[in-house]
Amino acid sequence: MSLARIDPQIAGIILDEERRQCSSINLIASENYASLAVLEAQGSVLTNKYAEGYPGRRYYGGCRNADQAEEIALHRAKDLFGAEYANVQAYSGSIANMAAYTTLINYGDTILSMALDQGGHLTHGSPISFSGKLYRPVFYGLDRETGQIDYDEVERMAVKNMPRLIVVGSSSYPRILDYKRFRQIADRVNAGLLVDMAHEAGLIAAGVHPSPIPYADVATATTHKSLRGPRGGLILCRAKFGASIDRSVFPGLQGGPLMHVIAAKAVAFHEAKQPHFIAYQQAVVENARILADRLLAEGMHLVTGGTDNHRVLVDLTPTSITGKTAESALSQANIVVNKNAIPFDPRPPDLTSGIRLGTPALTSRGFGTEEMARIAQLIVRVLSHIGDEKLYREVRLEVEEMNRRFPTPGIDQ
Repeated sequence: MSLARIDPQIAGIILDEERRQCSSINLIASENYASLAVLEAQGSVLTNKYAEGYPGRRYYGGCRNADQAEEIALHRAKDLFGAEYANVQAYSGSIANMAAYTTLINYGDTILSMALDQGGHLTHGSPISFSGKLYRPVFYGLDRETGQIDYDEVERMAVKNMPRLIVVGSSSYPRILDYKRFRQIADRVNAGLLVDMAHEAGLIAAGVHPSPIPYADVATATTHKSLRGPRGGLILCRAKFGASIDRSVFPGLQGGPLMHVIAAKAVAFHEAKQPHFIAYQQAVVENARILADRLLAEGMHLVTGGTDNHRVLVDLTPTSITGKTAESALSQANIVVNKNAIPFDPRPPDLTSGIRLGTPALTSRGFGTEEMARIAQLIVRVLSHIGDEKLYREVRLEVEEMNRRFPTPGIDQ
């Protein structure tokens, strides 16, 4: 391997990361394991090609192959999601969201979105994000009793504030989003509708989660979460917004596209069209349901009392453990989660009162409902014995045995 010879330090870090990914139970909801085919495309010689512009309209020569790769990615994205128009150049979900804003509204306009501390995303109007600095955000939250969206309250806020854009999507909301209802609210106040489906993209592609495409003016996504592709962004929209979206991405927000990543996106879209991908996403949802049910049976508290998708949000308030403490303890047992705020969380973001769990990555490895039930028990054991190094070792051994039975896509292949 040339990397090991040329730069053994970085090669060693990569090898350590391979070992970490293979040896841990990964419950990070926003992570997954890309296939070997996706990794090969992303690590290809397309890395070398500068292809500023769009297919047939490049500012550099020698783009014949780049044009073909991007055209295939565009066709596959539209076909996969049933969209009129697509842009696959966005470097990230954040760039995709910014392109949507600059297309749909003007600087200083009002946007209505889910509050960050209620499960929203930084780019949905947080004051520390461009979205909160360039636009006037107004936030809807969740019902204190149910932990779910109160659509009547969203409508009342829309009528009161008359936003130019309603933003839908979340990083930790474990329930189905009613895109049709959001469209009705947007139409009532003559607002645009942007759906950030970064987390649900794979579930939507497989038809196991409702699609926002019939209702959204623009839908954005990342390609690396439930979709199992490379890290990057995706924009889908009505045809009338296509030219503006393209101009917003390039030259508005970024320069030359990452052609190796676009090729890897094309591979991921192809994989998502295969019959096994539907079965995979069905398993993702079923695994999340079993994980949630078992945690409840073990006495844990869950926001909304369960899940409809791939995420489970655990409320640690009754345990008096912070999310930070829980994340650290589970990590020592080789169970990887992330601390996460719960609705109306009294603790700051660096501590939190919850942890977020997700099932896409483990499902990619082949973990099933039996393993999910056992993982729930292991999580409760760890959280019930904070600081018990002997117990951490015992759980690590069980995690190690479990991982041996399930190869890691892209690494063990």
